[in-house]
Parts: sequence; C-alpha cells; structure tokens
Amino acid sequence: MSHLPRKYLSESCLSGGAQQGPKDPLFQGLPKLPVPPLQQTLATYLRCMQHLVPEEQFRKSQAVVQRFGAPGGLGETLQQKLLERQENTANWASEYWLNDMYLNNRLALPVNSSPAVIFAQQHFQDTSDQLSHAIPTDCAKGQLSGQPLCMKQYYGLFSSYRLPGHTQDTLVAQKSSVMPEPEHIIVACCNQFFVLDVVINFRRLSEGDLFTQLRKIVKMASNEDERSPPIGLLTSEGRSEWAEARTVLVKDSTNRDSLDMIERCICLVCLDAPGGVGLSDTHRALQLLHGGGCGRNGANRWYDKSLQFVVGQDGTCGVVCEHSPFDGIVLVGCAEHLLKHVMKNSKKLVRADSVSELPAPRRLRWKCSPEIQGLLASSAEKLQRIVKNLDFTVYKFDNYGKTFIKKQKCSPDAFIQVALQLAFYRLHRRLVPTYESATIRRFQEGRVDNIRSATPEALSFAKAVTDHKADILDSDKLLLLKDAIRAQTEYTVMAITGMAIDNHLLGLRELARDMCKELPEMFTDETYLMSNRFVLSTSQVPTTMEMFCCYGPVVPNGYGTCYNPQPESILFCISSFHDCKETSSAKFANAVEESLLDLRDLCSLPQLAVDEPLATKGKATRPSRP
Repeated sequence: MSHLPRKYLSESCLSGGAQQGPKDPLFQGLPKLPVPPLQQTLATYLRCMQHLVPEEQFRKSQAVVQRFGAPGGLGETLQQKLLERQENTANWASEYWLNDMYLNNRLALPVNSSPAVIFAQQHFQDTSDQLSHAIPTDCAKGQLSGQPLCMKQYYGLFSSYRLPGHTQDTLVAQKSSVMPEPEHIIVACCNQFFVLDVVINFRRLSEGDLFTQLRKIVKMASNEDERSPPIGLLTSEGRSEWAEARTVLVKDSTNRDSLDMIERCICLVCLDAPGGVGLSDTHRALQLLHGGGCGRNGANRWYDKSLQFVVGQDGTCGVVCEHSPFDGIVLVGCAEHLLKHVMKNSKKLVRADSVSELPAPRRLRWKCSPEIQGLLASSAEKLQRIVKNLDFTVYKFDNYGKTFIKKQKCSPDAFIQVALQLAFYRLHRRLVPTYESATIRRFQEGRVDNIRSATPEALSFAKAVTDHKADILDSDKLLLLKDAIRAQTEYTVMAITGMAIDNHLLGLRELARDMCKELPEMFTDETYLMSNRFVLSTSQVPTTMEMFCCYGPVVPNGYGTCYNPQPESILFCISSFHDCKETSSAKFANAVEESLLDLRDLCSLPQLAVDEPLATKGKATRPSRP
C-alpha cells in the first residue's frame, strides 16, 4: 500500500487496494492518453515555429519535416511504434516525459527544478510558538470536483525520493505492501538532521508528544560540540556531482544508516533560523527557493525528499518540493487542506509538554573524510553562486483580477498568457518558445503537456500595440486581441485533451533513439532544438488561501513566471538570472503591468457594449500547415 494517508484521496480512488494497472480504482473510468495524428502534429509544429525563426531557417526546417512525414517514411514507422506502445502501457508518454523533464536533468535542484510554496507570514512570539506550528496534523478531507482526474500523483506526496545518479536519477516510490510504512519524519535544525518517530509502540504520538520531541531537538541542535558537518549541502549540488559524493559517503556504514533514515522518511520538517533579511514576499520566497545560501538556511535542507515543510523563527513558512513525483497543483491542494485544518484547530493546538515518557529523538551521525569535507566546501560555493545569480521578484498587480477578466467572457488564463506575450515583446521585440503547463490528468497516469503560448496571433497583437508608427485603430487592436485569446484558448483545449505536440514529438524522438543508429535530422534540426529552449516558462498555480508558488527559469537567458489570479488582483513570481544581461525580472514585471493595463483599456472600448465574448468559437480552427 502507498504511504500516502488515505485521507488525502477521494474514497472512490481507494477501494480495492493500491495496485496500479488498468483495473486500479485510480484509473477507473479514465481513458488512455491518445496519440495525436502524425500529420496534425507536424503541421502544428511548423505553425508554432514559423514566426519565431528566420525565414531561411524555417524553409530548411519545413523540408526536414516533410521528409520525416513523407508516406512510408521514418515518421510513419515511429508513429506506428508509438501506437503499439500506447496499446501496451497505461500511459505511453509518462516515462519519456519524466526522464526528459526531470531525471535526465543534471542541474542542481534548488532554483532550477524545485518549486516552493510560500504560506502567509506568521508572527511567532517565541520558539514554542514556532514549534507548535511545525506539528504535523491530519489534513481535512476533500474531493476533486468536476471531471474525474487521475489520482496517482497523490500517492507520491509522502512516499517518493529522488535518488541521484551519475547520468540519470531514479524516482524511488515505496509501492510494496510487504515493506512497512515509514513511521518517522526527519527534522532539520541548525543544519543537523534528527529522527522523530511519530509512532512509538504502535501508538501515534499526540500533539503534546510531538511538541515535546521538537523542543528536545532544538535543544540538542544548539549543542555546538555535537554538531556534524552540514551534509545537506551535498543535495544542492548538480545531480552527477551529488551522485559521486553519495558514492563516497556510503562507503561508511554510519553514513549508510543515516542516508537510509532520510530516504525512507515520511517528510522533512525544517526548523529555520531567521533569514537575516526583510520579510517581504520576495525575501520569504527566496528563503524557500534556496535558503539564503550556506550562511543562512541553505544547508538546513535535503532537496531529494519530495516534501520539506519549512517553519522559520521569523515566521517564514512554506513547502519546498522535489518536483518529479507530482505537479504543482497537487502540492497546492495538499497544502491548502493542511492549512485549513491548522486554522480550524489553531486554538486546540497544544503548546505544552507531554506527560509521557518518550525516548529522545536521534541525531543522525556522519563520518566525513577529508574528501567529503572538500566536496562540502565545493557545494557551499556553488550554492552561493546560485543564490547570487537569481534575479527574483514577487509582483502584485492590483488594478484588477479574474473578476474583471471573466466579465469579458474569456478565460483568465488565456487573457494573462496574451498579456505575458505582449510584455515579452515589449521588452525584447520578439517572441520566443513559451512553455505553459497543461494538466493531462484526464488520462491514466497523466502529468502535463505544453501549451505553446507564443502564437502567430499573439505576435500580431503585440506588434499592433507596440508599433507606434503604424496608425492602427484601437478597434482593430481589440480584434487582434480577440484573435490572440481565441488561439490561446484553442491550443489549451488541444493540450488538455491530449492533442498537443510536445509529448508526441518527445515520444517519436525517444523511439528513434532506440531504433536508429543516429538521431534523425528531424530532432537535430536547429528549429527543433530551439523549440525546446523555453525562454519563457510559465505556469498558473491558483490558490484559495493566502499562499503562492514560485520557481526559477529553465534556461540561462530565460524567465520563470508563475502567476496566481485572484478575484481583484494577480500575483506574479518572476525569476531570471543576473548573469544574463538581456533579462531583468523588475523590467519584466513593469512590462507585465503595462500590458495588463493595455488589455484593460482595450476591453473598456465601447465596441464591447455588445455582449460578445473575447474568445468566441466562430473563428477558432485547429492550427493548419503553413
């Protein structure tokens, strides 16, 4: 049985055990992910890229695509193999996607991969107040409403661990019903790690018991004579470097035992020292993204673990997530259940010691050779470079929110995506391949596909708004805005119904790796390579409580943009890298504000007096071959 507590899953998904296959309750009623028609995907790919590359490059790429998709050619052979794979697996894309998106990525997890969810600022009176907030409590029950979605990701919340590999990581999920479920959490405090058993002698510890144990941990961590080196820093390394360091660590049995306790734990609770900077949304988000480096709380983490609940003395609280087992919206759903329960029972939370006699929590010990000491120094230096390089800001647009957008009878997400395209064009005078995650959990084992928001229609609209020399009427700009929102809405529907191009092309490429001696020119062509360098990486992560999600860019010259539409405001978390002279998070935030105001002004034109939605179905067609 999975280690996910039953309370996290809807009852319909839990009957009959946790075996995972076509008859699994997790998948009942859910179809398999379809394989889009080959020619449709190739045509859509060309249309997505034509306006983003030079004309001569596009002509070459068009010829490459035509050869690939020719009757009886390689494309049709690979398509047939993909259809066979669909027949024989629960989800033909999931393994390819997981490896490509996460496990093959060699970059360090902080900023580059692991998102963070920041909770509302807390105001702790003292350490006891902080510790009572750290007590893990049951989450409220909840049902997913609307169309049935695959629940498999919820099983990964508390049962997953990302094991570093030299060339590829391994996502370890405790699926066996033979193995005992973990009965301990790991508490990080002062860069030390402690085992806190939450079940002792078959009895689950009460809140008072947990409070007592946490107080003991804080006292033990304050003893400088007992402190071990900050081993957690190694998990902030590049994945291949961490795999090498782990190989050295496990040569010693003491280290093996400590690693085993961490890798099998339910989750981590990180009791952070004050961040040493202001408590703005931006500063608190940085504490979650990278801990402020080795001089702050950057070593008070174990980044391979799927969930790390951070509770800081200065009231900075949230969750750091290893992203490979589950998507952001699943994490937010879990966090909201947790916080609602805490708020509901806040007056009942115990702030007094237990009367029970409990064994003391165990400090994890480490044997550090001179080689390990050297690796720790290197890891600390690299983490510091990550901290200094991140250009990050949290920006709240408060002129309007999704209430106003819905009055225009269009999707807030499509509206905001068009605004982001306009903002990017305003700064850089071009559009770039854009990633917006779209859930495909309507299908068995579905994760996400990509909505390619840099549409030709968005480019036409951006040019019309920013080209001050052209005498373009506002009414014409409004029509172009409608077209851009239509195109965005159309592609979104394609993505969530399994008809987008990214997973399809990935599947064809990975099959070609297995079948061909060399990768076909389709997948070595510069246009294809460019199509996968997402200079603008975006995601909508809405919340119903005071919290927000953030992450870093996915390419050195890119932006990460996570947004949270609320009724009367929109919160943006914008990231880039200082190393890139072309990007600026503050300038991009200003451009977003200007673009959202432009869209509001266009929507306020008298032409909208007629009750016509911004995104109508009349003109929307599937992207066709250019």
